[in-house]
Amino acid sequence: MSRAPVAVAAIVTIAAGLLIRAFLGGPFAKYAGDALYTVLLYLLVLLVVPAARPSRVAAIAVAASWLIELSQLLDLPALVRPILGSTFNPPDLLWYAVGAGAAWAVHAGLGRAARPGTSSGVQDGNHEWEGPAGEDPTPSAGRP
Repeated sequence: MSRAPVAVAAIVTIAAGLLIRAFLGGPFAKYAGDALYTVLLYLLVLLVVPAARPSRVAAIAVAASWLIELSQLLDLPALVRPILGSTFNPPDLLWYAVGAGAAWAVHAGLGRAARPGTSSGVQDGNHEWEGPAGEDPTPSAGRP
């Protein structure tokens, strides 16, 4: 995947988070922000490793989010609290997973849509699906 669309998606994610916080309040804004935080981490991982599989990127993003949230259980220096947060909130863990899952679904869906010659995106290992009994699903010249 090209880095340019990923960078644009990261900027859009940041803008969405800021707009939600500016115009909405309450639990929706808080938990949407949590999910978008993990989406941003997903995109940052994808910027560093553009060829990574969506499932791995999602696992890394949710693990990083959870580690940051769990670090709030420690007595953090005042200098890092604005970056990592200061209050552990168990529901945040769920919303980080929601964000990673949403990013994974979009990324995997885009990958399936971008693969030429596959309508279902079904693959066998590193080989595209070849049809029944190993046959090529596209008819060649001279074949019915």
